[in-house]
Amino acid sequence: MSHLNYNHLYYFWMVCNQGSVSKAADALFLTPQTVTGQIKALEERMGGKLTKRSGRGIEPTELGQLIYKYSDRMFGLSYEMLDIVNYSQRANILFDVGVADALSKRLVSKILMKAIPEDNSIHLRCFESTHEMLLEQLSQHKLDMILSDCPVDSSQSPGLYSKKLGECHMSFFSSSHILRCSFPQILEEKKLLIPGSRTAMGRKVLQWFDYQGLQPNILGEFDDAALMKSFSRYHPEVILLAPSLYMSEVENDLPLQLIEHIEELKEEYYVIFAERMIQHPAVKNICDADLADLFQH
Repeated sequence: MSHLNYNHLYYFWMVCNQGSVSKAADALFLTPQTVTGQIKALEERMGGKLTKRSGRGIEPTELGQLIYKYSDRMFGLSYEMLDIVNYSQRANILFDVGVADALSKRLVSKILMKAIPEDNSIHLRCFESTHEMLLEQLSQHKLDMILSDCPVDSSQSPGLYSKKLGECHMSFFSSSHILRCSFPQILEEKKLLIPGSRTAMGRKVLQWFDYQGLQPNILGEFDDAALMKSFSRYHPEVILLAPSLYMSEVENDLPLQLIEHIEELKEEYYVIFAERMIQHPAVKNICDADLADLFQH
């Protein structure tokens, strides 16, 4: 058997993972024409078509599915090898973590503290973005782990796993005095700050408003919980929706009055990682940690 060009195989693997040539080209820092040419060369080597059109994207043919199955195992093992080398050779374990920007930074910080070994032999790098963007980077092996507000769909992201770490209820707060007897009608009168509709919690909140038959008076939506907190400093008359834990977190920082605790709304915390990272010491520390006290309020 003549030599197989593994660059061609890698480009094909990336196209299958990304779902289109253009997305794969962006990830590889190449032009779409270059990627297409490399896949054609691989098709000539394999003696058949490897991809076919599917809507605006592409998907592997029957032959392509067979080639992808083996290439996925090959490149998965190569990344696992690099991780093992990284763990064994570095004085401080490099640990790249993606954090969904909707999550409470204080809670995330406390969770990440569980990842740090007793001798502090870790080099932690944190990146913030949306759940969707972080999941894409994790699937491309650019991140070791994600902390997010929703789990991964294993049927859509094979090889990725999630574990629920805990949950906390949500509450409405205000820095000004509001009569609790006026709830929930007050949400149609006062300006509101709520999680962004692109976040898991934001979608739950909008469904809750519909169920309550409310037309909320929304001043702002925020994907970033910390930014919403800062914004509320300059608008003392607003009502904000935040985790119930927020009361103890900010009582010495930004005085808030609890208006109403909402049982139906819960902010969930998940750790998401690839199968190859199960034995990573930092991932194991977080998955094995008892976080019950952290989510009590």
